Amino acid sequence: MKLALDHHYATGIAVKLRARRHDVVTAMEQGWETEDDESLLALCSQEQRALLTNNVADFTMIARRWAVEARVHHGLVFTSDSSLPRTRHTIGRYVTALDKLLDANPNDDGFVDRIHWL
Repeated sequence: MKLALDHHYATGIAVKLRARRHDVVTAMEQGWETEDDESLLALCSQEQRALLTNNVADFTMIARRWAVEARVHHGLVFTSDSSLPRTRHTIGRYVTALDKLLDANPNDDGFVDRIHWL
């Protein structure tokens, strides 16, 4: 499984996951930070990447519409600021949780159309 981090996550998460040999990029590194949500999901799908985001409402609606239209995405991984805040103090928690998720899903297509809560 390859992963992209939405623009509101610390780049340090991706750096640490790459050090653990995972294929992880950030929207900022890719120049995707100004893309609207649907375009971002389409870019991730083109690269066969799941997307880590906390924008649950918008991406849930997009995923539902894509399912009706028979369009696929390569996975959405949702987080909540109440259970896993996006601060520099939680980078290690993100790395640990995402490392386990990526290890458990080694195939590029193993997360197609899946939604997972971290």
